[in-house]
Amino acid sequence: MVKLRPLPVALFTIFILMMFLGVASAQRVYHLNQEWVKIWINPENGSIDLFYNISITLESGSNINYVLIGQPNHDFTIVLALDQYGNVLTISDASSGSDYKVRVDLSQPLSAGQTIWFTLTTKVAHMIWEDTTDTNNVGMLFIPSWFDANIQNLRVAIALPPSLSNVSEVKTTEVYWNTTQYVDGRWEVYWEKSNLLPNEQFPIGVSFPKGYVQYYDVQPTGLIAFLQKYGFGLFVFGFFIFVIGAAIVVARKRSYLMPKVSMETLGIRRGLTAVEASYLLEMQPTKIVTEIIYSLLQKRAMWVESTNPSLKLKITQQFKEITSTPETPLQHYEIDFLKAIREDGTLDEEKLAETIMYLRDTVEEKMRGYCRRDTIDYYKKIVAKAWEQVEQAGTPELASKAYDEQLLWLLLDPNYQSRTKVTFQDKAFEPSPFWLWYWYSYQHYHPNPTYKPNVEAPSQSAKPPTIPGADFANNIATAVEKTSNNFVANIEKFANAILPMPEAKASSEPARHEAGCVCACAACACACACVGCACACAGGGAR
Repeated sequence: MVKLRPLPVALFTIFILMMFLGVASAQRVYHLNQEWVKIWINPENGSIDLFYNISITLESGSNINYVLIGQPNHDFTIVLALDQYGNVLTISDASSGSDYKVRVDLSQPLSAGQTIWFTLTTKVAHMIWEDTTDTNNVGMLFIPSWFDANIQNLRVAIALPPSLSNVSEVKTTEVYWNTTQYVDGRWEVYWEKSNLLPNEQFPIGVSFPKGYVQYYDVQPTGLIAFLQKYGFGLFVFGFFIFVIGAAIVVARKRSYLMPKVSMETLGIRRGLTAVEASYLLEMQPTKIVTEIIYSLLQKRAMWVESTNPSLKLKITQQFKEITSTPETPLQHYEIDFLKAIREDGTLDEEKLAETIMYLRDTVEEKMRGYCRRDTIDYYKKIVAKAWEQVEQAGTPELASKAYDEQLLWLLLDPNYQSRTKVTFQDKAFEPSPFWLWYWYSYQHYHPNPTYKPNVEAPSQSAKPPTIPGADFANNIATAVEKTSNNFVANIEKFANAILPMPEAKASSEPARHEAGCVCACAACACACACVGCACACAGGGAR
């Protein structure tokens, strides 16, 4: 009998385990809905407060139990981790050697088809360094976490020292910021990028005059001098270190550039959808849900099969996979809504509440740095212009078409019912077979419906009847009101599941965490001081 030695047996066991874990990991498929990061520079000691909000969806494979989040260096302090339900999560230092990371245990395992988001706040020392390309400046470079999965949306905001009053003194690397904003007594620079590929990196940085900080680090002696000091023998052994270090130095010596700062971006926040504007105009959550329902009906993504005791919905064939089509793209809140539909067609109250909270947080993020009052006035004018198009239409056909095109904006008017009645009092309503939003109200709330739409193939439908204007106005008003009251079986459960927006912490706190800054991360985070420093990057991931 051959006796195996302990070392080969151990190595063989490790090899088998690594193969097994590799296969298990390969079977897990997930993506990041968003990776939003916020950094506060602390001028008194050269540290930063680093805030992450992780949003991750497991598409298939084994459950995710915890997430590892990389840290810039070893000198970090863990502050707090919270999930979307307000649970305080267990966090621990999972660093090993020069691999610095934090482990965040989820409150419960994440199963396939589920999404979770949570926040993590840490404080990291020795992050502000002398700028080796301009010794009058100090700065910081930062690479947000990159993953072996797609990232749908990446955002990074860096809050500069409070004493810096002129943002034109700030330089950045060749990756220009998207905008600047003044928040809580600090200038912030902001970057955003969508649809990052697996392992795609997005390095950014800032540099500003030394006078705005009381402490910063200075680069030690360079790598070449180090090799000269310790001789040829060490050079041989450190060859690969030299190659890697040289590459880092070359990469780091990117000159900071002065981007053009457009203050116009701090005015009105344009580009919101009608559903997003409904939150900004302070509509109740039930009304916002109604907006989403009509938005999906307008896109023919779903149909209402029954309304008692609550809505019973059916996703149409072309949207069965709950993905956008080139002809009819879906918004994030529409995708979340469709995912909240149970197999029996009813809506899951808690998932629907998550949809509203995610919509709320998304709008709040989009509004950061913009004038809220001017933006609200701007969207009120859009609603008014939408009504003008309908009211000024010369024929019933044009008025009906304009009503369909502007539907979601029209519903934002608190007086939409009376205005619809006045507009169509002398006009008939001429619906199209494709307008499922109308046929929903007609079929379920009209006292004597005589027309049945072809939901899956509206082009094959018979010509619909012309509807008297008064009947149309009453019908649409009834449908909207009843939809707001019975889209779920338990409205109270839905309302209670919507958590209030946590108040942002004061900017003077040593470590911060904000619900308004939502970001997702599950792997390597690399943040580094400035142009001449080496960057220690810690790997991480979902386990």
